[in-house]
Amino acid sequence: MAIAPPRRIARLGGAAVGSAVFFVFVPGVVIGLVPWWLTGWRFVDPLPFWAPMRLLGAVIVAGAVLVIVSAFVEFVVEGLGTPAPVAPPERLVVRGVYRYVRNPMYVAATAAIAGQALLLGQVGLLLYAAAVLAGAFAFVRVYEQPHLTERFGSDYEAYVQNVPGWWPRMTPWKPSR
Repeated sequence: MAIAPPRRIARLGGAAVGSAVFFVFVPGVVIGLVPWWLTGWRFVDPLPFWAPMRLLGAVIVAGAVLVIVSAFVEFVVEGLGTPAPVAPPERLVVRGVYRYVRNPMYVAATAAIAGQALLLGQVGLLLYAAAVLAGAFAFVRVYEQPHLTERFGSDYEAYVQNVPGWWPRMTPWKPSR
């Protein structure tokens, strides 16, 4: 096993710390703190026999959190950066969950909130999920896509042509690099 050059090790360490901090303050607030503020994480039974919906919600939340963590790891390992706009990756991230959908963190965050709506029986969280998705969509259109096109050029354009932004592909995209 080859030893990584010192600069790469330092960059990985900084990216890992920055991503961990960003994880706490952005996904932690969006899919943790705000839903708690809105619901107190109280369980409600909006309809009789809600238990299957709770189970489905728990599975969705767990899967969504795994996707978000995986996406963060890819930013550190492949991109040598963070998801935070103030410390962006050095390289375009197109591995892991990014081979299926361009915006896995936004999709997974929305799914996690919708999953909490089912888990808790707090259907009002679906409105919050819709607001989060609308905000993410606007941010991607206004900031992320133009910035990534400028930064990564034809590599990003090829990625956009092959990987959908909001609904995952059934098979992973295999970039030709």
